[in-house]
Amino acid sequence: MGSFSIWHWLIVLLVVVLVFGTKKLRNMGEDLGSAVKGFKEGMKGEEKPAESTGRVIDADTDPKK
Repeated sequence: MGSFSIWHWLIVLLVVVLVFGTKKLRNMGEDLGSAVKGFKEGMKGEEKPAESTGRVIDADTDPKK
């Protein structure tokens, strides 16, 4: 049993197109592409540290006092 030949892949592609249709496959491809693009942009992101307000809130949380 080796790997699949090009004819096997063409038959699989034909069956997928017949089952889903070209419009549905095109929409799925566009959705996948935009998801990958959004992921890449999110990974770049801004590497600025979080801005602090300069305030320190100190509270005693001991309920026994």
